[in-house]
Amino acid sequence: MRAIAILAANEFLDGLRNRWVAAAIVLLGATALALLLVGSAPAGATRASALDVSVVSLTSLSVYLLPLIALLLAFDALVGEFERGTMLLLLTYPVARWQVVAGKFCGHMLILFTAVLVGYGGAALGTVLFAGQGVLGWQAYLTMMGSSLLLGAVFVALGYLVSVLVRERSTAAGAAIVLWLIFVVLYDLGLLGLLLADHEQRIGQGLFSILMLFSPSDTYRLLNLTAFEAVSQAAGLAGVAARAGFGIPLLLGLMFLWVLAPLGATMAIFHRREL
Repeated sequence: MRAIAILAANEFLDGLRNRWVAAAIVLLGATALALLLVGSAPAGATRASALDVSVVSLTSLSVYLLPLIALLLAFDALVGEFERGTMLLLLTYPVARWQVVAGKFCGHMLILFTAVLVGYGGAALGTVLFAGQGVLGWQAYLTMMGSSLLLGAVFVALGYLVSVLVRERSTAAGAAIVLWLIFVVLYDLGLLGLLLADHEQRIGQGLFSILMLFSPSDTYRLLNLTAFEAVSQAAGLAGVAARAGFGIPLLLGLMFLWVLAPLGATMAIFHRREL
């Protein structure tokens, strides 16, 4: 555990020294605050509080921005060390290969935790102070913050898997962008095209919701937009939430599986890889 903690601290400090990481945190916070100010206006039209309405807008922000930040953090975590020749030096110390992966993962998760805490925590504070509704809806908002961190963990793990499979940083960068496009853009476009082509309406709401579970970003959407009634009403998904019937434990379990599967595969491949 000491080796993992040292590696995590080093990765965290290296990340904070990178200007683009600091810029990403500022961008996340500024965008979250802007969405908060714009999105809190309709809160009085429904039973949803300002925090509930903020969950809707910040969920959409997270789907597009957090996976990208996570992949940019993780895509060269291993292949970059190999290219620079520092991986061989690192492994001369009494540290196992799985500890290298675990340490880097913990360090990158600390960076994402800082971004989510500062960005979304600041937005929540602004909501409480200026919306005049107190802390109504705090359960949904905290669930959104926790699941946003979990969404980031999914794409950090996927970035590691890319990083251990390729031999060059440029290839890893391209593969990371492709992953982002597939899970954030193309999969949803495919589902939309499937619905448009389904003239006989053979695809019901239940099957469509199940298909959404095959994408971590869509699972994240389902978790935040359908798990709480007030948020579902604010998002206009109350009927979808009632028919989907997915509970928070199931959706969280799937998100954790999306983290553990690629992370475990990364450790297994890295263990067999020649230096």
